[in-house]
Amino acid sequence: MSSGQYILYDIASREPCSTWTPNPWKTRLLFNFKGIDFKTKWLHYPEIKPTLESHVTPNEHGIPYSIPTIITPDGEYIMDSRAITEYVESQRAQPSLHLDNNIVEEVEFLWASYMGAIKPIFLNQVPKRILPDESLEYWYATRKEMAGMPVEELEEKKGGESAWDEAEMALREVSALLKKNKKGPFFLGDVVSYADLVWGSVLLFSERIGPDFFGEALKRSGDGQSHLDLLNAIRPWSV
Repeated sequence: MSSGQYILYDIASREPCSTWTPNPWKTRLLFNFKGIDFKTKWLHYPEIKPTLESHVTPNEHGIPYSIPTIITPDGEYIMDSRAITEYVESQRAQPSLHLDNNIVEEVEFLWASYMGAIKPIFLNQVPKRILPDESLEYWYATRKEMAGMPVEELEEKKGGESAWDEAEMALREVSALLKKNKKGPFFLGDVVSYADLVWGSVLLFSERIGPDFFGEALKRSGDGQSHLDLLNAIRPWSV
């Protein structure tokens, strides 16, 4: 892997600007874990398409332009957190992220389950708590189209207890996986894998939304301490 500096495109928050959404967290944690030199370029939502459209093609999910995207030192653009991870792992194998371990796929599935369950809540809370003015109009318009209704209405109808009840199933399954290996605090005990970065991105996102949201997630997990132990273990890579 080149020793040159990488560029990480991330989505801007209100000041002080910092990473907040899970997929960019995965790449930031990855770069820091691997010891890769990079700098961040912050984009507001309306800036993503004009910045990337001449450099990338739609990903496997049919999403034309998404964050995170990186620029390698040789000028290659790579979009999508998993594609970035596979590229980095192929170029810098050590320390390994154990991408071939079954735990990675299990945690990625539970990540998607959790994020899907709490979507009615966070789609309305993110613009209220995190996004700067430059991204608000874009967020409200695109998420209304995505949800089929305004995000305020979505949270009113499908958020609250019903959303958390659904999220609880995924949270408790993650707790069981974290407790399976007694060495801890990682899913593979004292060995770091990509699963830790994946679930770490959810914990950092939940924490960023606010203590009420994060506290509810920990409570619903059935074993909040195991999640806090993982979060504390990955904290050095969350800068």
